[in-house]
Amino acid sequence: MFRTSKAEREIRAALPELYPRLWRYAIALTGRQDWGEELAQATSIRALEQHRHFKAGTHVDRWCFRLAKNIWLNELRARRVRTGNGLMPIEETEIPSTAQSAEANIFAHEVLNSIYALPEAQRVTVLLTYVEGHSYKETADILEIPIGTVMSRLAAARKSLSFLNQDRLEQS
Repeated sequence: MFRTSKAEREIRAALPELYPRLWRYAIALTGRQDWGEELAQATSIRALEQHRHFKAGTHVDRWCFRLAKNIWLNELRARRVRTGNGLMPIEETEIPSTAQSAEANIFAHEVLNSIYALPEAQRVTVLLTYVEGHSYKETADILEIPIGTVMSRLAAARKSLSFLNQDRLEQS
């Protein structure tokens, strides 16, 4: 009979509740639902396979988000080698359709386009903090960087994205 470690049991117990958040993050990170679904699945599998690297009693969610980020960065690097670039055209980016107005969808595309134009480090930091709602400290833990770096990346991203609000105000 197989014996599972405490870390593996924690991961198995946390994954069902964590999966929707991981799925949203993966879609936001990749920009496409199909790629996001694959990334979320790959992350779940990797978490179970690599349970020996998880320290029981710590945050499973942060560890899984870090795994997802690393898997995606590895995928981007592999794509750059194969195709010469790592991001898909914004036209291929899917925005979930809801009962929103056409204007809201246009603005959402503008926001996504602008976020994808950010340097990779800023983009990932923005996604973790603003899309997934992690605190600065949690984002720093996930990305394995100092909290000051998170703050400076977010400040730079806000400065880069500030034109969106300016354009919106001018159109009103």
